[in-house]
Amino acid sequence: MFPFSRYLFSFVLLVLLVRLCDAGPWVIEKKVDLRITNDLGTGADINVHCQSKDDDLGIHVLAPNQFFEFRFRPNFWGTTLYFCKFWWGGESHWFDIYVEKRDTSRCDSKCWWMVGPAGPCLLDRRFGIYDLCENWNDPQFEGSSKKGTGNDSARVHNDSKYLEGNEKRGK
Repeated sequence: MFPFSRYLFSFVLLVLLVRLCDAGPWVIEKKVDLRITNDLGTGADINVHCQSKDDDLGIHVLAPNQFFEFRFRPNFWGTTLYFCKFWWGGESHWFDIYVEKRDTSRCDSKCWWMVGPAGPCLLDRRFGIYDLCENWNDPQFEGSSKKGTGNDSARVHNDSKYLEGNEKRGK
């Protein structure tokens, strides 16, 4: 039994050291506030369906300038992924709205996106402008079929003054 516990201790120590090198000194993962705003500019509603491997946040219909917001805590392994399908009129697109390795340094605890016809743009917190724009992923939605438990902190806001502070649209 002693050799097994030594290997287990070594494994746990190795995992913690790798995590320490990857995320900085003893970081306790903080919650991420993710916001998606309808910025189609055509007056059309946009349908949004976001999910991860474990959580299906359901379908939400966003009027112009309306946003959908949810919070989550990234996983310990640094592999958190949320993806969303967007559709309006005759168009349908999907996008990996949160990829931990990509977004942890870009948006810290607030990942706020404005979704327009060309794709989503992330708020650059340094300048207060939505100018970190991305292309859509493959237009064929390849979402997970696994249903999750949902997220009771997800909510939809209908506020024409959704810009807080000094952020501006950056196109």
